[in-house]
Formats: sequence, structure tokens, C-alpha cells
Amino acid sequence: MIKLKKIIQKFNQAKILVMGDLILDEYIWGSVERISPEAPVPVLWAHKRTFVPGGTANVANNIRALGGKVALLGVTGKDANAKILLGELKKRKINTRGIFIEPGRHTTVKTRILAGGQQVVRVDWEHTHDLSKKLNSGILKYIEKNIKSFDAVIVEDYGKGVINVALLEKLIFLAKAHKKIITVDPKEDNFQYYRGVTAITPNRKELENAIRNLKIKDTTNRFRIDTDRLFTARDIDSAARQILKYLNLDSILVTLGEQGMKLFQKDGRLTDIPTVAQEVFDVSGAGDTVISVFTLALCAGASKLEAAHIANFAAGIVVGKLGTAVTTVKELLLSLH
Repeated sequence: MIKLKKIIQKFNQAKILVMGDLILDEYIWGSVERISPEAPVPVLWAHKRTFVPGGTANVANNIRALGGKVALLGVTGKDANAKILLGELKKRKINTRGIFIEPGRHTTVKTRILAGGQQVVRVDWEHTHDLSKKLNSGILKYIEKNIKSFDAVIVEDYGKGVINVALLEKLIFLAKAHKKIITVDPKEDNFQYYRGVTAITPNRKELENAIRNLKIKDTTNRFRIDTDRLFTARDIDSAARQILKYLNLDSILVTLGEQGMKLFQKDGRLTDIPTVAQEVFDVSGAGDTVISVFTLALCAGASKLEAAHIANFAAGIVVGKLGTAVTTVKELLLSLH
């Protein structure tokens, strides 16, 4: 535990670029006391509305809350929600110079309506079309110009259109050329493009869907696995090891909710990490916390196993909070007692 604490205390030395789909998380808080006369649905008496950075922006928020230096690379629309998101990021002193604006694009917003602290419904506003060539070119130029300034790059792929093959190939090439850590919170449709990265952090569903997609898209006949459903621990182990080898990854950290995590490493080691969560109120953004802390720890000199253990403690803290949440160095150090 002493070594883990020393690693956490070095988080403030890390410089990380976070690239991907930016989301504004909106929360409408209230209470329900009656059913609508118009339809058999509850009527929410709204008390307040709050906004927090979500998606890729939540990863940056996690890193900043833990003392790391972070810059965002992504796209918003030219709308009121973009202004709110940028305002929330500036409050948190997150570098927004890599945020590009695309007129005509909706800034992605996830609105969660809560009654008595329980989520009732979620409403999503988004555009998922591919970026224009001009915008893609601008993002590539930003990466080329700034990659040397960072210790690591995190790719947050929510499938909203920002992450594409050309960007990933160029980013991975530059990151490896400059010996940078590169971690990916993956979208199952794009697994074949993550070849050679330091780590990916899928959950069980993402891993399961990735198997099916890789089977379909593999033209080399090198990806061979008997199942496309992950019913047992053995199924998960087999799938992760196949993907690790097929994509030439250094590691895969699979998040399994109440079952904890599994870390697969290139040298064949597999480590089961049980959950440390005491209470689970909300899992929104827990995966963002995992990749943020895992990458921060690697930047601070941790082994992949040490980084996974610290990320597990961090996830245990944030799922005990309501809404898209972050943790702090103080909370993390206390959780290690």
C-alpha cells in the first residue's frame, strides 16, 4: 500500500491528452408526488438543474480532480450547450484549446431526470455523423504539433463520430514514435483499429460485442475463438487473451462491475482484482474513472498491475456517489488504509 500511495502522490506530474467524443451531462433533480392526468406517467416537480462534463470531458475532469495536467481534443456544435460545456471545463481549469467547433452539429447532451435521487429516464441529443475532411485535418495537425508535450494519450471512443480510422492510425503511429503511453476506452465496432496500444479497458458487453465484430472483419483468419458469448470466467479469459494477441496489445483491463476487474498482460499473466466498492449508488462514468486513474498511475511510474489496483480503488469510490462523479487524491489515499 505504501508504494501505491507514493504513485498517487506523483499524479500531479502527469500530462495527458484526452481525445474523443465530448458530452455534456445534464441532471434535472426533483420529486414525484402525482401521476399526470394526460397519461399514466409520473409528474416531476423539478427543484434544480446541474451540468457536469461527460464522456471524454469527464475523463479530463477525473484527471484534473486528481491533480494531473490535462488537455482535451474533441468537437462540439456551435450552440448553447457547447457554451455551457466550455464554461464547466474552464471552471475546472481544463485546457480546451484542442476543442474544435462544427456548425450544424449538435453538442452531445445526456439529460438524466431524477426523482428522490433515483434516475427516472434519460434523454440523449446527439449527432453521430463522421467529421468533415477539414475538421479531421485540423485535429491531425493539433496532434502532430502537440504530441511531444504529453506523457500519455487517452482515446475515449463513444461512437459519436470523432474517432475514425485515419485519426486512430495517425495518433497511434505518433504516440509510439514518441514513446508515449496510449490507452483506449473502446467502442466494440472499432477494436481492429486499436492495434499496438498500451492498454484497452472494455467492460464485459464491449468485449463480447468486439468478438463478434472481429470475427466478421478478420480477413486473415488469425482471430479464432469458439464462442461469441461470455457466460463464464473462462469465456472472458479466452476472449481477452485472443484479442490481446491478435491486436498486439500490452494489456487489457476488463471491468466486470460487482465482480471487479481482470488484468491480462502481454507476458501471459492474468490477475483477478475483486471489487472494493462498499455501496453502489450510480455507475455513470465509472469506466471513465478507471481509464483516467489507470493512465495517471502508468504516467507516475506504476506497473500495469499497480495501476489496475489503484484504478479499482478509485472506481469503488465513484460508484458510491450519485451522478457523474470524480474522486480526489485525498479520498484515494484514505481508501488505501
